[in-house]
Amino acid sequence: VQLQASGGGLVQAGGSLRLSCAASGSIASMNVLAWYRQAPGKQRELVASRSSSGSTRYIDSVKGRFTLSRDNAKNMVYLQMNSLKPEDTAVYYCNAVRSALVGGSLRRDEYWGQGTQVTVSS
Repeated sequence: VQLQASGGGLVQAGGSLRLSCAASGSIASMNVLAWYRQAPGKQRELVASRSSSGSTRYIDSVKGRFTLSRDNAKNMVYLQMNSLKPEDTAVYYCNAVRSALVGGSLRRDEYWGQGTQVTVSS
């Protein structure tokens, strides 16, 4: 499965962007769908994740502003970002993880998109 992220850009503080992640294969079998981000000079951090059970988690700094959603029929994952702040500036990556029992052993496959730049000006 290949992931292609898009939707980044330059936006003023308080604005909105919607990031999209297109998967080349089915996302229905993925156990976790997530968005990460990496700001200059900082480590990559998990922004939002959604498990196959439907549970969605966000880091505290984006709660109430960002929403992760998925469209299995289109094999798409989205990150709606509202009330953007300069500290949200980063490269955003989509991520998918599939875990399955194969021959009695747990096999874990992880997929990454190429990243899309989000820049929020003050």
